[in-house]
Amino acid sequence: MAAAAAGTGTWAAQEKQFPPALLSFFIYNPRFGPREGEEENKILFYHPNEVEKNEKIRNVGLCEAIVQFTRTFSPSKPAKSLHTQKNRQFFNEPEENFWMVMVVRNPIIEKQSKDGKAVVEYQEEELLDKVYSSVLQQCYSMYKLFNGTFLKAMEDGGVKLLKERLEKFFHRYLQTLHLQSCDLLDIFGGISFFPLDKMTYLKIQSFINRMEESLSVVKYTAFLYNDQLIWSGLEQDDMRILYKYLTTSLFPRHIEPELAGRDSPVRAEMPGNLQHYGRFLTGPLNLNDPEAKCRFPKIFVNTDDTYEELHLIEQAGRMVLSAVSLTPAASTQLTLDFCRRLDSIVGPQLTVLASDICEQFNINKRISGSEKEPQFKFIYFNHMNLAEKSTIHMRKTPSVSLTSVHPDLMKILGDINSDFTRADEDEEIIVKAMSDYWVVGKKSDQRELYVILNQKNANLIEVNGEETLRHAVQQHLLLGLTLTAHNTSLKTSANLCLPLQLTGHDSDWVSDTRKAIPALRNRFLLGLMIPRGF
Repeated sequence: MAAAAAGTGTWAAQEKQFPPALLSFFIYNPRFGPREGEEENKILFYHPNEVEKNEKIRNVGLCEAIVQFTRTFSPSKPAKSLHTQKNRQFFNEPEENFWMVMVVRNPIIEKQSKDGKAVVEYQEEELLDKVYSSVLQQCYSMYKLFNGTFLKAMEDGGVKLLKERLEKFFHRYLQTLHLQSCDLLDIFGGISFFPLDKMTYLKIQSFINRMEESLSVVKYTAFLYNDQLIWSGLEQDDMRILYKYLTTSLFPRHIEPELAGRDSPVRAEMPGNLQHYGRFLTGPLNLNDPEAKCRFPKIFVNTDDTYEELHLIEQAGRMVLSAVSLTPAASTQLTLDFCRRLDSIVGPQLTVLASDICEQFNINKRISGSEKEPQFKFIYFNHMNLAEKSTIHMRKTPSVSLTSVHPDLMKILGDINSDFTRADEDEEIIVKAMSDYWVVGKKSDQRELYVILNQKNANLIEVNGEETLRHAVQQHLLLGLTLTAHNTSLKTSANLCLPLQLTGHDSDWVSDTRKAIPALRNRFLLGLMIPRGF
């Protein structure tokens, strides 16, 4: 046995592991090349572009055949993925007859045989369909945020304009995909909310009201601290994808000095001795330069209804406090004078609010306890308000989202989530991993909780005990638990997110969600309906 173990160790030492990688990504419409000899017209975008034309046509034709074949058995739900030994293909039809396909190479383990030759093993079961199908859907959502729908491009300039927009966007966007770090959070696409006391929250609400009254062209506003959302006037689906862009692209590029602990440049003091730390992340770099360009990115929201095109104006203050303002693009001419006025209103107030929020941040940190390695880590998601909290994921870098647990445990979480998707009723699953960790998943009333317990000597009865999960929630989860209210009296339909500090029996939903969650909902929602003019 000792010799076998030693041999195994030698073999393992020579292993090389290669993570999943993007092989190809393409978009096609079968209606654009229905006749023989016109197949190339179907292809709207293909990555990598260096692939020979006949191979592009062959790959697109194969995907089209797979989709048509599966329609025979399920007309309303054609193929979503295709598994092969070496790769996995994912299909998405975001708009009628427009198909997006992503081909991902399976993870590889390369070993050296006794004669020194490389032996390649493809890990066919390591990729989770739900994770990468969600990534493909995010690709479309991000494109739509900055370009509108495919159909809108067709209406504006036909197939030629659509191809140009697809090439311009996806040529850069695909470089930001890091498939090796995709996991359960990509399925949820949630939002991390910052817990605030009521008075600080009302100060922020009052500030937003005053700003929107002073600048009537500002239609929507979002307010964030670091990568956590405090308030948003956008609909949930639009805020979800905008939040993804802000926290994974815009913020990492522009606010690294704050994240590294360095202050923003101090601007001239404003009336009332208010120091000004604010600056534009989008738009003019220097407001004192008369030649400064007021160019702001445009985004599209409410594309299923009113189809609004907006300017994205992003200002950041000290402590990485950010105010996102959205103004109608068609009716608003953003001049340097407008930028100066917005800066004079927002910049000083961001500095003042940063002090209050930083104090709340320190309070939250004390409540959450010491930073030593806890006995449990968890992921929580609320489907109703998209609230997401994770102690498994460390701070995201511009290139990758790091986790603090082994990939095998992350795969178990994904498998549990897949089981939850197939079950209509509330469910609880407990798994013991090969590494002796316990993994608990609980789904109830549109909420999901996943806990990884480092209690190797615990048995199933102990893990399933009420005190273990109750302790997890009381120590960490309640700090970031948020509820929302839909207030129809506002200028726009807004989801107000007011974090609540719950204690005692309010956390009973973890062990008895069917009874506790409706009680929580009835108890707190009325208190969240805050008029805009408060």
